[in-house]
Formats: sequence, C-alpha cells, structure tokens
Amino acid sequence: MTMKRSELRILSCSHFLGMASGRLIKFLVFELLEYAAFSIPTLVITEQFATAYQRTRTIPEKTHYWLIVSCSIAYVASVTLLIWVPVKVLLHKKHHLYKKVIGWRPVMMMCVVLTTLPSFTFSIAVTEVQKNINGSTDVLPDKLPDLPVSLVLTSLIVVDIIEKLRIYPLRGSQKSNEDGYIYTTSLQQIKTVTEQIRQSEENPASPQADSRTQMSRAPRATPHSQVSVLRAPQEPSFHWGILRTVSRRDVRSEIFLWSFLLWSDTIEMVRVAGHPAVYKSGWLYPVYIFSFISLLRITFTPQNPLLNSLGVLLQDLPFVCVRLGLIIALGTVTPVLGLCKNVLVTLSYVYFNYLTRLRIFSSFEVFPS
Repeated sequence: MTMKRSELRILSCSHFLGMASGRLIKFLVFELLEYAAFSIPTLVITEQFATAYQRTRTIPEKTHYWLIVSCSIAYVASVTLLIWVPVKVLLHKKHHLYKKVIGWRPVMMMCVVLTTLPSFTFSIAVTEVQKNINGSTDVLPDKLPDLPVSLVLTSLIVVDIIEKLRIYPLRGSQKSNEDGYIYTTSLQQIKTVTEQIRQSEENPASPQADSRTQMSRAPRATPHSQVSVLRAPQEPSFHWGILRTVSRRDVRSEIFLWSFLLWSDTIEMVRVAGHPAVYKSGWLYPVYIFSFISLLRITFTPQNPLLNSLGVLLQDLPFVCVRLGLIIALGTVTPVLGLCKNVLVTLSYVYFNYLTRLRIFSSFEVFPS
C-alpha cells in the first residue's frame, strides 16, 4: 500500500509539473510573439524611411540614416520599458484590475496606438520626403513595396489571434458546441411549431376562442417566424467514415480563419495606397487615415455588443466615401466589389436594425403554404 501511494504521488506530481511546464511554455511563446509583433514593424518601416531619406541626400555619408535608425530603436525601447512591460505585469499579477477591463483589450490598444499609428505615419513619410526634396513625383518608384503593409497588418492580426487563443488549451481536442446548440434549437422550434399546428387542426374551437388564442399567441410566434423556421434548410450531419473526419470543426482553427477574413477589407484598402495614381496624389492621406480608423475595432472584445455598429461606422461607411471618390477621380484603382460590399453592409445594417422598427416597415410577411 505504501508503495502504491508513493507511486501515485510521484505520478500526480509529474503530471502537475508537466501541466505547469506546458502552461509556462505557452505563456512565454505567446509573450515573445506578441512583443515581436509589437516592436518589429516600427523598426522595419523606420529603416525603410531612413533608406529613402538617405537616397535624397547628395552627401554619401550615412549620418542621417543611423540617426533615424537609432531614434527608432530608442522609441521601441522606451515604449517597452515605460508602457508595454508595466501593463503586461499589471494584467498578469493584478487580477482584480484585469476584471475591471470590460469591453476592450489593452494589449490591442497598445499595438494599434504605439505600433500601427507610427508605422502608417512613416509609410506616408517615405513618399512625402522624396516629393518635398526633389519637387516632383518622377523620382518615386512605380510601385510601393508590399512589405510594410503586410508586416504591420500581419503583426496586428497575430496579436489578435494570440489574445483569442489564451483561453483555449493548445493540446487535446476542443469541441465546438455552437453548431450542436443551433441544430438542437432549430429542431425544438420546428417541433413546437408543428405541434401547435396539429393541435389547432385536431381541436377546433369556436371563432371567439380561436381569436383569443391567436391574440394570446401572437407575441410569441408570428407567421413570418413560423414559415422561416419551417423552410430553413436542413444541414447534414455525419457520424462515420471519411465524411466525419472531413466535417470536424475546431474553435481554435476557426480563430485563425476569421481573424484574417475580418480584416480583408482593410487589407485591400491599404494595398490600394501602393497604386501609383494613389500614392503620387493627395489620395494617399484619406486611404491611410480611414484604414487606421477601421483598425480601431480590433481594440474591442470579440463579443462586444457595440462591435457591429462600430464596424459600420468605422469601416463600411467611411470606405464607401473613399472608394467612391477613388473610382470617380482615378478610375477602378480599387475593386468595385469592395464598394458593393460596403454599400450593402451599411444599407442592410440601417434597414434591419432601425427602419424595420417603423410602422411602415413592421408589417409581417405571410408566405403561401
């Protein structure tokens, strides 16, 4: 018995140490990746600005180049020591302070304000410095490099993914109960509606009782909701074979997918700034300004109730104006599909959230059986 107890204690201690080491490794890897995404974009884009500025100088010495690079290193170091590290320590040690942060994410706020904003500023400065010194746009390249835009947005998305993955384990299976909940709820709604129809057919009552019953049930279920539930397409479910393996879904993998898809519109807008007709003209400013404004949504939590309205106000509605102006002034330098997406999202949000509450739009739709 004593040997068995000692063996169990040893196994439990080894298991605990394995879990603790796994959590520590996960914590360290996440922190290193976040700090790399926080610091590298500013250093790279500042170095490109220093290179572009050095090319405009007639003197071959690199005094200005190393001065700009050293200033960028000093900026990253000071921001890290004065803001990044203290905030990280407070969030990790002071749990009561972390619980008071509701609806927004401090780490994403630091990345947007301290990394993305300077990076976009230096991206504009790369072209503006050359314009001001040489007095023309002929010296500018035919196309701006894609590295600054991709690096900044990829770093921001990586930090967003890490912040979402913190609550999930990286090992073991993680099932998504969302689909099962939706599927079960839909079946329950269909069963409830069909039972109500059968009861009304099997137990006919007087017209007065029918009218009272309909009036009492009207707030609970409307003809439109009944028809929409009954006519909803049924999703397949696979429980064996290769189809079951292919149909597996994991929340952790979907975080990567939706994090990149969420910012595809902003990525396309920032890439428009690399078009010669855009960055050689004054349209460079509104493109970068409204692209940065659209990135402010990433500072809010994924389940924030204000996120949908902020998406329309900070991204879709401003992008309608910018894309429409670009198409009118410079032609189809931006895809027309993006303009259609912004217009449809804005109109559908206003219609279904506000106009349908008016009396003229509040009549129920009744479809023939």
